[in-house]
Amino acid sequence: MTDGPVEVPKDTDFTLTEIVFPSLVNHYGTLHGGYALQWMDQAAWICATRFARRTIVTVASDRVEFKRAVPQGAIVMLKAHILHVGRTSLTVSIEMHTEEPLTGKRFLATRGQFVMVALDENGRPTPVEQQARPAP
Repeated sequence: MTDGPVEVPKDTDFTLTEIVFPSLVNHYGTLHGGYALQWMDQAAWICATRFARRTIVTVASDRVEFKRAVPQGAIVMLKAHILHVGRTSLTVSIEMHTEEPLTGKRFLATRGQFVMVALDENGRPTPVEQQARPAP
């Protein structure tokens, strides 16, 4: 066993889990779209940061589709996956699934893509190292 830091290999996937509390719903009793987008952006940022180990910012979101309303009390899983690594950017796919806590039934609620850019210490775009995709 080591007392020092352990190097974690680059990962192209990340999952974030949340719960829909009453303060997060709209007048229909479902998750407000702004909170869904915030969670999606958070998951994309964490996934891209863990991969690049650089300062990361969001530069675009693309084709965010709200497929199903997410009711108050639902468990939400946000699955982030790096689709593409460019010279200074990463494209992260996000799928947001909802789970009914009492039945365990899951549904795709929202999906979209986020383009993230790595920055250097002066706030300028900086290269991201590419790596081979892990085998499925």
